[in-house]
Amino acid sequence: MNTARLKEFYQNVVVEELMKQFNFRNVHQVPKLDKVVINVGVGEAKDDIKVLDIVIAELAAITGQKPAICRAKKSVSNFKIRQGMPIGVKVTLRASMMYEFLDRLINIAIPRIRDFRGLAMSGFDGRGNYNLGIGEQYIFPEISVEKSDKARGMNITIVTTAKDDKYAKPLLELLGIPFKKVK
Repeated sequence: MNTARLKEFYQNVVVEELMKQFNFRNVHQVPKLDKVVINVGVGEAKDDIKVLDIVIAELAAITGQKPAICRAKKSVSNFKIRQGMPIGVKVTLRASMMYEFLDRLINIAIPRIRDFRGLAMSGFDGRGNYNLGIGEQYIFPEISVEKSDKARGMNITIVTTAKDDKYAKPLLELLGIPFKKVK
C-alpha cells in the first residue's frame, strides 16, 4: 500500500524544517499529527430518525470510515431529549486515513469555501490541538447537493503531539493549512 502523499511530505520536508526552526536534536521531539476527529451534531434526529442515516452515509462518504453514533448522556427536558437518544455522529481518523482526509481537506475542500480568507487562529486550544468548524458539508466533492436533504455543519479537531500552540502552529502551516494573515 502506498503511503499518503501528505505523510511523505511530512516525513521528508516538515520534520527537517521543524528540526531547524526549533533546534530539536532528535527526530522524536518533532511534533506530529496524532488523530483527526470529525463531529456532526444531529439535533433533528429526535424528531426524525431517518436523518441520522443520511448523516451517517454522508460522513462515511467524506471520511471513508463508518461513523459512531453519539447518544445523550442525560435527559434534558428543555430540548426534549431523553437519555440514550442519538444526538450526533463522530469519526476518529488515525494513520494513513487521517493523512488522506487532511490532504483532501486542505487541497480540495477548503478552497471550495465561499469568501474564504483563511482559518482563524483562535481555533487553537493552548495544548497544541486545532478546532475548525465547517458550515456545510457541500465543500467536499463526495457530497452532491441534489441527494442531500439540507446543509449541515461539522467540527473538525486536529490533535497533535505538540505540547503547546507555538509548536503546533508551524506544524500545521507547513502541512499546508491556510491561516489568516495577521496584519
